[in-house]
Amino acid sequence: MTTFLGLPATSLDAVTAGDIVVLGVDDATPYEAGKRSHAAGGAGAIREASRRYGDWHGHHDFDTSRPMLEPAGRRLLDAGDIATDPTTPAANRQAIEAAVSGILGAGATPIVLGGDDSVPIPVFAAYREHGPIWIVQIDAHIDWRDERYGERLGWSSPMRRASEMPWVAGMVQIGARGVGSARREEVEAARAWGAHLVTAREVHEGGMVRALAAVPAGASVVCTLDCDGLDPSVMPGVVALAPGGLSHWHIVDLFAHLATRTRLVGFDLVELAAERDPSGLTSLAAVRFITLAIAAMARSEQKA
Repeated sequence: MTTFLGLPATSLDAVTAGDIVVLGVDDATPYEAGKRSHAAGGAGAIREASRRYGDWHGHHDFDTSRPMLEPAGRRLLDAGDIATDPTTPAANRQAIEAAVSGILGAGATPIVLGGDDSVPIPVFAAYREHGPIWIVQIDAHIDWRDERYGERLGWSSPMRRASEMPWVAGMVQIGARGVGSARREEVEAARAWGAHLVTAREVHEGGMVRALAAVPAGASVVCTLDCDGLDPSVMPGVVALAPGGLSHWHIVDLFAHLATRTRLVGFDLVELAAERDPSGLTSLAAVRFITLAIAAMARSEQKA
């Protein structure tokens, strides 16, 4: 197996306290029963793209003025992919939640590579015994539909489902733009619950640090990044293309701020449709964002 950045492969039962563990997922809950996700294979595409940086772990990163990977004594591991099947969504969710819960229970930190935006629902559920958490979402959409096409656990609903989890203390949703599945009632429901909605335009005007102002200092944060939250000039390999998205530098600032102000206890990256981007730029950008997340996890744990 090609591992992320050439990291050592591991089994989930070999994970120990302090490890940072990469985990791939192809499918969770499809809207069309039995149909493979448009983002299946995303984890494999990211791992393949990471080969470019495989022996550069200690090289200087000019985006952060630090080594590209700075694990601060933590082991970095790749646990491969969870076995999923688009015909068995309930089993998929159970397997994802169990795998992430096992990583957390070992005292380690998960990085989950999707897969579509139904994957974060069981990821968030895995924090049941490890909260309270704040969720920071990067996405062009707010994902607050109670149901769509009769399905309550699909990719239009992860933040709505997260809002129902008692261990989720708050959420900041960054990057909404254009028109998607949200109607006025979803926007009102999100705001009534207490979600902090920060549009892409507001980030362009005020910066990422201001966008994150609602996250309490010292909070345990799970960051979920939908690739369509980025501008197509950065991540063109998505289903929901729209102009005006966030920039690479916004994500650099995101992880720099989370590293110094919070504890980053999980990260997932979803909705990478590699077949829609023959250039491979989307996968390369994903690799960069994951390395930034790893650095933030290590630095925030040192500070804690």
